[in-house]
Amino acid sequence: MSLVGSLAPDFTLRGHHGEDVTLSHLRGQNVVLAFYPGAFTGVCEKELCTFRDAMGTMNAMNATVLGISVDSPFANGGFALKNELNFHLFSDHDRRAIHAYGVAFENFAGMDGYTVSQRAVFIVAADGTVAFEWIAPNPGVEPDYEQVQAELAKL
Repeated sequence: MSLVGSLAPDFTLRGHHGEDVTLSHLRGQNVVLAFYPGAFTGVCEKELCTFRDAMGTMNAMNATVLGISVDSPFANGGFALKNELNFHLFSDHDRRAIHAYGVAFENFAGMDGYTVSQRAVFIVAADGTVAFEWIAPNPGVEPDYEQVQAELAKL
């Protein structure tokens, strides 16, 4: 079921610098939620580096990016450092956010019981509603970055 048009599910997650973020506290700005399966994987690295390289454009559209995975803040920190990311990564270690957004991917990489995030992008408008959602058909598919920017430009 699509979340577009509804109030974005709220969450509080721990960032790779040890800080917490609560989505509802970011009202007044557009927020790109970039859910990714796991740090230090090829497609995730390419995706987050593409967002890194587009941050100037996104910031000009009153947008911030939050990278979200089930990885620990420590793994996310190493991943952010390695890739010189200019936005923060957050740990959904209890998997509440991925379930709230409908992007839980069960038995990832054939590992029974290991649940990660499906690759997905949600744009939460400044008023807290979901303005855009994209969920990959499989973890190897990247989002259409130009479409994400075009959707932000509409806000």
